[in-house]
Amino acid sequence: MQHLKRVATLDNSAVAQAYARWAPVYDLAFSETMRPGRKVAAAIANRHKGALVLDVGVGTGLELPMFAPSCRVVGIDLSEPMLRRAARRTATGALHHVAGLSAMDACNLAFADATFDVIVAPYVLTVLPRPEASLDEWVRVLKPGGEIVLVNHIGATSGPVAWVEAKLAERSAALGWRPEFPWRILGDWLAGHPDLRLIERRALPPFGIFTLVRITKR
Repeated sequence: MQHLKRVATLDNSAVAQAYARWAPVYDLAFSETMRPGRKVAAAIANRHKGALVLDVGVGTGLELPMFAPSCRVVGIDLSEPMLRRAARRTATGALHHVAGLSAMDACNLAFADATFDVIVAPYVLTVLPRPEASLDEWVRVLKPGGEIVLVNHIGATSGPVAWVEAKLAERSAALGWRPEFPWRILGDWLAGHPDLRLIERRALPPFGIFTLVRITKR
């Protein structure tokens, strides 16, 4: 798509560096664990026949083959090494429904208001330095009546899992994501947006460690 362009990043250098390291092994490390959530997100997008879909945090493009040919998918990611792998997957898989791939900051999108019918963001919120600002941007570029589909780990509020997440959070910069991500971040953000409606929230496999969240824009 000719209107796609590179957007400078601000405070994302640690994330970009982390995913440059992850890129060569990302598929091996995460493909199977995260496949159920990617399949669900793509299946929901596919219900919107002929939709223009924004795939935020497309990474190496693991979910790109899961979108229906009737969709047009634009993928963005902060990491150029990850995007190069997504581009190879698109070319070798003859994924003609992929309309463009671009390096872009998720909270500073180079798209006009109300551009997309659906926005999918699998496993992205924990990566973002400013998740609320990014969510605001996604709402801006979403058409009225459109849908945001999130798949994310929601942190435990207490117990041993919460303790482990807190310890891992000390290495967030090296990991490239935040193991701690309380529901209140999303809940408080939704409470401040009367133009949005939460239509689904449910745990996903494996073991319910990820959560599907669906939001519509009035």
